[in-house]
Amino acid sequence: MKRNKTSETGTHIREKRRALAHDRWKRRATAIAWYGLLAEVFFLPLSPSVATVALLVGIAGTALRFYVDKEFHFRHLRFDVPAVLFVAVSGLSVLSSPDRGFSFYNYYNLVGVYVLTYLLIGQNVREPGQMKSILRMACAAAVIVLLYGYYQFLFGIDISSMKWVDGDAFPELRKRVFSTWENPNILAGYLDIIICLAFGLFMKCRDRERRILLGAFMIAAAACLAMTYARGACLVIAVILAGYGVLRDRRVLVACILVVAILFVLDPMLYERITSVFTKVDTSTEMRLAFWESTVAMIQDHPFLGIGWGAYWMVYPEYDFYLQGANVLIVHAHNIYLNYMAEIGIPGAVAFFWFFFGTMIMALRTHFPADTGDAAEQTPFGKYQMPFRWNRLWHDWKEHDILAGLSLGIGLAVLSVALNGLTDDLLFNIPSSMLLWMLAALAGALSCMCPEKVDTAEKETSGNDFLKKFQVTVRKGAKDAKEAAMDAKDKVQDSVQDKVHGMLYRELPADADASDKDKAEASAAKNPGTAKPAPGKEAPSGDKAPAAEQPDKPRDPMDELAEEVRKALLQRKQEEEAAAKAAEEAAKPAEKAAETAEPVEATEAAPDDKPQKQKPAEQSAKPAEPQEAEAEAPEGDAAAKDTDEVNEAAEEKNAEKKAEKKAEKEAGSHEETKRDIKGDD
Repeated sequence: MKRNKTSETGTHIREKRRALAHDRWKRRATAIAWYGLLAEVFFLPLSPSVATVALLVGIAGTALRFYVDKEFHFRHLRFDVPAVLFVAVSGLSVLSSPDRGFSFYNYYNLVGVYVLTYLLIGQNVREPGQMKSILRMACAAAVIVLLYGYYQFLFGIDISSMKWVDGDAFPELRKRVFSTWENPNILAGYLDIIICLAFGLFMKCRDRERRILLGAFMIAAAACLAMTYARGACLVIAVILAGYGVLRDRRVLVACILVVAILFVLDPMLYERITSVFTKVDTSTEMRLAFWESTVAMIQDHPFLGIGWGAYWMVYPEYDFYLQGANVLIVHAHNIYLNYMAEIGIPGAVAFFWFFFGTMIMALRTHFPADTGDAAEQTPFGKYQMPFRWNRLWHDWKEHDILAGLSLGIGLAVLSVALNGLTDDLLFNIPSSMLLWMLAALAGALSCMCPEKVDTAEKETSGNDFLKKFQVTVRKGAKDAKEAAMDAKDKVQDSVQDKVHGMLYRELPADADASDKDKAEASAAKNPGTAKPAPGKEAPSGDKAPAAEQPDKPRDPMDELAEEVRKALLQRKQEEEAAAKAAEEAAKPAEKAAETAEPVEATEAAPDDKPQKQKPAEQSAKPAEPQEAEAEAPEGDAAAKDTDEVNEAAEEKNAEKKAEKKAEKEAGSHEETKRDIKGDD
């Protein structure tokens, strides 16, 4: 036994240690994945190489989390299908590349990074509170980018050798900031995304202090955007904000006009740069038109698989209609729509833009119902409730405001990328593409957090809606059928229970004859010898039942059963009372014998002084012999005899009860049962 107990204790300890180690590994895997995700969000606009390393660390933590945490399951996002199609068709396009080795190398490096970013964000962001941490990292990185852009503009940077400006068309333009990005146009596209995100948070925020800070951040980002002199990006953000103002809030339109007017007044070169789009054609515009013409020719010659992933710079010299063999490297078509159709074919481009625009529409259509709070908090321009503190920027920020603001901001940000893609291929830049896939994953995570997702499942417009609608319909039909079956079952059970309960526990009818009959039966049970039939009714003789027990009309069998049950319960109660009374009567002789024992002994001890008087005493003493015998017996023997008699009477009663129960089971009707009981008596 000791060995068994020791072994059981050792096994328990080992299992407990194993469980604790398993929990520790779950926490470690979660921490690795989460901190890798935050590091990627922070370093993406600052250092793409560091962001890639953080991405790999986060993916390793996610894989470990899938392995050690059985409750952590793979989550399907809304637009996984078009993403998978894009990856598959892009891989097939490598076969049509003039340099398959380079295309394959470029493919698994770039597409692999995009897919891993999508998986890292989509699988690990599952709680609303996590959005707040992601927002912190993105905000900190954006502030660093803005500060470095201001530094470049204030302290000067020569861009004449970088050919970012047509010197003949804009001779006075010598500065175009690019901050931590490779190109002013790419920086401008990033700033458009940041401004859209901040604008979404601004419109959904209900705290006055945060709205002031978000407004100041948007103005600073707009000023840095003006320093890039990127005409397309400036027009895009102006169109987005002005369009939102026209459709939703006229105050936004007024604010947009004021900011643009102030920037034009402060920087006349910006005004000349923007208006050149509508007044004159420079070399950049002419080159873009030539690139588009060449790209259209590529699409016509390779419509299905394209020219190969990343092979635009290799194929373009064959379609050069503008430079005519000039020693210039053209790496993309300055248009994302034409560029994707040329490199991966029309099917691959359709899959990508299905994913691209589907994400945008999903983000714009995802709504979070406002939670009920104080009236002052619900008013956007309400009065101050407490003094300003920096920690309130994050700790007191409502999750609803963050989720709703990010959803609107992500939708507008993807829209800005779509509009910028008309004149420039921002997605050719690796960090920009990673940022787009990150936004798509965040939009999918927000859609999963939306409380209205189940209610709006039938209203979805994505390509995989057919399967989803079918699944929803089948599940709903099965659920309704199950509920209907359960309701029908419950109704039947309730009706049966009510019927039985009403029959068993209903009150007896207020009938004089019936009450008299019950009273007579009760008295007959107590005094069997004095039982008399009720007036007007004959006692049963032989096998014939009384006339009162033979109704003219047929009765309900359930009513008869209920009446039998009530009679049996009443009879049982009467029998128990009779048995208790008989036990009391049997105990009385023992008490009387105990009381008369002392006088009998006294008469026996009296002397024989008067013999002449003993004859009548002897005569009178003859009938009292039993009492003298009982008196001579010890008191213990008398009590034991009385107890035996009581027990024998109780055993006889129990035997009679068993016989009566057996007879009741075998009887088919109330009359037969009653005859059997009377026959036994």
